[in-house]
Amino acid sequence: MQKSFYWGVFLVFLGACSYGVLATIVKLGYIAGYNTFEITFGQFAIGWSTLLLIVLIHKKTRLLSTANFPKKRSLMLAGASMGFTGVFYYLCVKNVSVSLAIVLLMQSTWMGVVTEWLIEKQRPPIRKIIAAVIVLIGTALAAQLFNSELELNITGILLGLIAAISYTITVFASGTVATNLPALERSFWMLSGGFIIVLIYGLFSYTGSFDTSILFSYGIPLALFGTILPPILFNYGMPSTGTAVGTIIGAVELPVSVLMAYFILSEVIDFAQWIGILLILSAVILMNYRQALKN
Repeated sequence: MQKSFYWGVFLVFLGACSYGVLATIVKLGYIAGYNTFEITFGQFAIGWSTLLLIVLIHKKTRLLSTANFPKKRSLMLAGASMGFTGVFYYLCVKNVSVSLAIVLLMQSTWMGVVTEWLIEKQRPPIRKIIAAVIVLIGTALAAQLFNSELELNITGILLGLIAAISYTITVFASGTVATNLPALERSFWMLSGGFIIVLIYGLFSYTGSFDTSILFSYGIPLALFGTILPPILFNYGMPSTGTAVGTIIGAVELPVSVLMAYFILSEVIDFAQWIGILLILSAVILMNYRQALKN
C-alpha cells in the first residue's frame, strides 16, 4: 500500500512537471515565428492522434465502445474547456512573461473554492477562505502589482484570468463527469471536445497560411507534455495519492514553470515575485493538508 502511494506521488509529480515546461515551449514557438493557432493545433492534433492510437491498441477494455452517446457528449462538452484553456493560456503567454502567465493560471486555486461553494451550496471552511486570500496576496506580489514603474499588460492579464476560469471548469469536470468510465476513454473524449474548440478558433483566426512544420517541431513536445503524459500520469497516480495530496504535489507546476522561464528564457524574477510564488504554494498546502493527513 505504501509502495503504491509513493509510486502515485512520483507519477503526479512527473505530470505536474510536464505541465510546468509547457509555457516555455510555447514561448519558444512564438519566438520561432509560429502563431497561436499553429501552436494549439500542433499540440492537440498530435496529442489527439496519439491518444486515439493508444485506445485503439487497448483492445481489452474496448475503450471507444464502453460509453453511450450521452456520456460521450458530456465528456466532450466538459473537455471543451481544455481547448479554451489552451487557446487563452497561450494567448496570455504571447502577451506577458511565462512566470506571470503561470501565476495567473494558478488563480484556479481559489476559483475552485468558489466553484465548490456555488455548486455544492456549502460554505468552505475558514482555512480555505484564508488560503484564497493568501493566493491573491501572492499573486499581487508575483505579478508586481505594487511596482509603479511597471507597465502592466491588461490584455495578457485578462486572457490569463479567463484561462484560469476555463482550467477550473476542466478540473471540476474531470472529477465529476462520467467518472465510472476507464481513465483513458475519459481522457480521449475530453480531448476530442478540446480539439474541436481549437479547430473552431482556427476558423476565426486563420490568416490564409499554416506552417505545417509545427507538427514536426514544437508540436511534438507540446503534445507530449501537454496532452499525452499529464492525463495518463494523473489518471494513474491520483487514485493512489488521493485528491488532496495530488493537488499539493501538482502545485510543483508553478515553480517548475518559473524556473524554466528563468533558465531557458532568461526572465528576470525578483525577490518579491519569489515571495509571491511561495505564498501561492503555501496556500495550496493550507487548502489540502487536512484531507491529505486523513489519507
